[in-house]
Amino acid sequence: MYPNPLPILLLTFLLFSLFNQPCSSQQVSIFVNTITIQKSGDHISINWTGIRSPSNLDWLGIYSPTNSSHDNFIGYIFLSSVPDWESGSGRITLPLVNLRSEYQFRIFHWNESEVDMTKLDNDKNPLPGTKHLLAVSEDVGFVAGKGPEHVHLALTGRVKEMRVMFVTHNGEDHFVRYGLKKSRLDRVEGTRVSRYEREDLCDSPANASIGWRDPGFIHDGVMIHLKKGKRYYYQVGSDVWGWSETFSFVSPDDETKHTIAFMFGDMGTATPYMTFDRTQVESASTVKWISRDIEALGNKPAVISHIGDISYARGYSWLWDNFFTQIEPIASRVPYHVCIGNHEYDWPQQPWRPDWAVGLYKTDGGGECGVPYSLRFNMPGELSEPTGMRAPATRNVYYSFDMGVVHFVYLSTETNFLPESQQYQFLKNDLESVDREKTPFVVVQGHRPMYTTSTGHKDEPLQERMREHLEPLFVQNKVSLVLWGHVHRYERFCPMSNFTCGSLDKNGDDDWQAFPVHIVIGMGGQDYQPTWQPRPDHPDDPVFPQPAQSMYRGGEFGYTRLVATKKKLKLYYVGNHDGRVHDKVEIRAPGHRLSHTRGNVVESSFSWLFRNINAGAM
Repeated sequence: MYPNPLPILLLTFLLFSLFNQPCSSQQVSIFVNTITIQKSGDHISINWTGIRSPSNLDWLGIYSPTNSSHDNFIGYIFLSSVPDWESGSGRITLPLVNLRSEYQFRIFHWNESEVDMTKLDNDKNPLPGTKHLLAVSEDVGFVAGKGPEHVHLALTGRVKEMRVMFVTHNGEDHFVRYGLKKSRLDRVEGTRVSRYEREDLCDSPANASIGWRDPGFIHDGVMIHLKKGKRYYYQVGSDVWGWSETFSFVSPDDETKHTIAFMFGDMGTATPYMTFDRTQVESASTVKWISRDIEALGNKPAVISHIGDISYARGYSWLWDNFFTQIEPIASRVPYHVCIGNHEYDWPQQPWRPDWAVGLYKTDGGGECGVPYSLRFNMPGELSEPTGMRAPATRNVYYSFDMGVVHFVYLSTETNFLPESQQYQFLKNDLESVDREKTPFVVVQGHRPMYTTSTGHKDEPLQERMREHLEPLFVQNKVSLVLWGHVHRYERFCPMSNFTCGSLDKNGDDDWQAFPVHIVIGMGGQDYQPTWQPRPDHPDDPVFPQPAQSMYRGGEFGYTRLVATKKKLKLYYVGNHDGRVHDKVEIRAPGHRLSHTRGNVVESSFSWLFRNINAGAM
């Protein structure tokens, strides 16, 4: 008799399948150096061995919560990014942010023949395939009782107060305790709690499984009865759930004769991994240099101003967590003020969408419709705009406050600003009521610029209406300075109205007092940069010569410092690549006579500025 061939054929097939698999999950080992992390920003090491036939597309997936499907990763890192990956072993070390749920790491095999060009991220790169799972790590969690996170300050618009906000994993009672001595935090105030749910968000990915994560509970407390211009120490938390580390700030002082601010737009957040949307590596440098300047402040109050496109989460919730972890070192020490941008708000059903703006207001907000922005910040004033959906009305859209010698105004380019609107009436009434004896300088901020020489945008219909309706308010009320974001560059214009620079008076002095200075400061971190618009007579030169109204253009990432006294306001453009000043503008009060310096100017050291302020030289 001949032997039955079926068992032999089955064995042959199994052996063939085994040796033609890229590798087996049983053969690959993955392990972490700890399963317990102390606080956001702490590092973890993920080690692996045993990948027999590694591909340069094999990747590590980062998951939280741990029951996420393979496609719903938070981020990914290609194993080929580490040395000796071809050996089938390696290690990746990265910081983790507390998402109030455990993490898990998974390794997948992926090769070029399996790249699916129908599954792309928002930069049109193929998303990694999840067909071949090789290994799964242990679950990793954060230690309980270490206190709240995302601590950030804001002015309330009232003297002797400071707002503090933070996030916890539950809605239990939490407090802020504070005092003039680090060892004696003898004042205690409670906090209000808010939260948003998936159903409050307007579209995907924000309300889809791929983008939604538990945002936690947002606490909002106000420290009251503060002495003016004093350093206070504070903690947030509770005896039950733990307290944060001790932070400090300098309280507002309405009698101070100077104002200091750090200002930028379009910063975003850096992540140690790739994800569905590009993240902003340069944002970490912006925070680093501002932190340096805050150290140089000593006991002087200041404010940070971020004029739109805040976290660039765009519907991926964990990027808000990453953003607040990144800014906490500066936002816990200096009030952090924001202005709404297209990437916080825009969605197809937004209430104000006139015919001329159909091409402007798209899906840039990733379905968030302003909800995380509205609840994670609380700016002065009570004005809001309805969403027209279940989502609560959008807050923090336009407001103002005084700080020292400057009146700061924030407007919204994403909601109605035409003469019949609530916003227009707010701006008109606010600008007409400024006490110029108290605050000789008025600084207006909004996201999309009224003026820019960069190409690659579709905002001309918006700009035309801003020039028609808002610019007259700025000119009539002698606004000193107007700052814009959205274009990811720095550009300073001459004091200007309707594309016309100020002229010389009969004495030959710069008589620009009637016109505001417009500056685009959207260089905080987002790396997409449109080209400069060339002059018509130089169509092949996208950089120079620049239009006559444009006084300085810079492509470096960075931020601006504002330093003002009763006599003059100076704005400095600091580059992230070297931490030095590359442009400055000076506006004098009350005549707004102006001078400017290009290149690495003398005042590159912040301490130099303060020596001159204290000596009365400014």
